[in-house]
Amino acid sequence: MRVAVYYNNKDVRIEERQIPAINDDEILVKVIASGICGTDVLEWYRIKKAPLVLGHEISGIIEKTGKNVKNFKTGDMVFASHHVPCMKCHYCLNNHHTACETLHKTNFDPGGFSEYVRIPKLNVELGTFKLPDSVSFDEGTFVEPLGTVIRAQRLANLKQNQTLLVIGSGISGLLHINLAKSKNIKKIIAVDINEYRLGAAKRFSADYAFNANNNLVEEIKKINDDRLADLVIVCTGALPAAKQALNCVDKGGTILFFAVPKPDESFEVPINDFWRNEVKVMTSYGAAPDDLKESIDLIKNKKINISDMITHKVRFDEIQRGFNLVAEAKESLKVIVEPNR
Repeated sequence: MRVAVYYNNKDVRIEERQIPAINDDEILVKVIASGICGTDVLEWYRIKKAPLVLGHEISGIIEKTGKNVKNFKTGDMVFASHHVPCMKCHYCLNNHHTACETLHKTNFDPGGFSEYVRIPKLNVELGTFKLPDSVSFDEGTFVEPLGTVIRAQRLANLKQNQTLLVIGSGISGLLHINLAKSKNIKKIIAVDINEYRLGAAKRFSADYAFNANNNLVEEIKKINDDRLADLVIVCTGALPAAKQALNCVDKGGTILFFAVPKPDESFEVPINDFWRNEVKVMTSYGAAPDDLKESIDLIKNKKINISDMITHKVRFDEIQRGFNLVAEAKESLKVIVEPNR
């Protein structure tokens, strides 16, 4: 079978490998659609493990099942999650599923940018879901990213009467904006340095869209009764964005880092001011099974406008172009690879 092997952002090669063999508890999925995530082009994050097969936003058709698999059959349309928690440890039982050691060790073989993937037993049991007939394979690639957004907003306790500021209007930012709008959040503000993405933020339901080079504190106060944002969600790893978040949160507010700067980058947190004003700083990573179930339900019921976020679909032999589009982050949103085309 063909796989796309990542060496660096500008070197993604189509290579040949054997189709993975499955055991009695596993399934083999033919990958129909595989989304390129922003984390796939975080070179500092990926390069230390290269060469490897990336891709974790997949949907496809079950090609083969092990004899002990009872809940799935050949021909089922499915989404499969690469990381799954054990659901038994201290962290899972306390709703910190993405801190679970098992979650950080599980994966499918070899990765979503391949014609076929082997889904291990635990991923079959806790991370594989049938797609409803009304959900397309392309829409299925959003199950995981939307699930992470659902989890983040729940952990941040986003409420209807709050003002939400989303810094970074790529796919994760747009999903945050669109999900917040579906919850009738009072005021949603988008920020980016890219005018194309600011336009997208407005199309996907942001009430206001500001260029990050503006004086954001003044802009936010002007349209928010002289107050800053109740919840700031940072959806870009750019260091200036992290610093902006610290200045844009209101008293009693929350900053949620959905994306983080590079490990060798740091910034000062005004902890004394935050202490006096009860400002919370938190993070969110990944999704748990219940988040994925909710994501599928939202997609099925067309509560989130995801189809219009797809700007490019590429054949497998064009995957380098897909990586270039995502890495350059100019005039693209969701880029989907079709490994069997």
